[in-house]
Amino acid sequence: MCDICVMNAVKEKMLSRRSFFKSAALAGAAATVGTAATAPMAMASGHSSVEDMTHTVDDKFPTYFGKPGISMEQKFNFAEHSFNLFEYTMNEHTGTHIDAPLHFSADGASVDEIPVENLIAPLCVIDIAARAAGDADTLLTPDDIKAWIAKHGDIPANACVAMHSGWGKKVATDAFRGFDGEKQHYPGFHVEAAQMLIEDTGAMSIASDTLSLDHGISGDFATHYAWLPTGRFGIENLANLDKVPASGATLIVGAPKHRGGTGGPARIFAMT
Repeated sequence: MCDICVMNAVKEKMLSRRSFFKSAALAGAAATVGTAATAPMAMASGHSSVEDMTHTVDDKFPTYFGKPGISMEQKFNFAEHSFNLFEYTMNEHTGTHIDAPLHFSADGASVDEIPVENLIAPLCVIDIAARAAGDADTLLTPDDIKAWIAKHGDIPANACVAMHSGWGKKVATDAFRGFDGEKQHYPGFHVEAAQMLIEDTGAMSIASDTLSLDHGISGDFATHYAWLPTGRFGIENLANLDKVPASGATLIVGAPKHRGGTGGPARIFAMT
């Protein structure tokens, strides 16, 4: 069969499928007329809305090393080929992404080996934004964790403890990376805070709204080395922490699953 014949056949199938699904959608809508709208089953346990916690990534998105973390080349376009397809190359630690235990350990779990049950987590947001506004090098400390617990109760098992520093609003500016020519400047977790969460709570992940779990001026990555080798994972560049409550939300982590990966970009959202 000639190439043009193949493409015409594909177009006809596409049109046919579109007609089928349009009819099915209309039929479904008609069937629900007159019935009360109900929340999806996933929302049944007290959640009523969803917040996207993921930054849109492109070649302008800041990265730890300062170089673009993603490149894309369009291999097929709709005008010529009747479909669109890009080929892309991406650094695993670009945009909103996961740090797997393997990232900072010799033989830790790779991203595809993170237990799926750990990817659905009670979200605990610790707000240090006011302090960070006056000190880009500030750290989330054990005292911040103790204050959160005093106000909201114990940190739940399997929780994700997230640092809200206000850095998400800086993502399109040089201040997000805060590079002064020698060091980067943005908040992170104090290693003693990570150790407290390991020893005294059942938290299985920590998250930052900055480029790193450690603060920008760190030279030893102490928090990475304390946290990840225990089998726990991290999330960096989390978005919209100012739009979710300090407690009560559930984080859903759409982790990548490439074999042997040290992490990877993830689509993450919170049910609130």
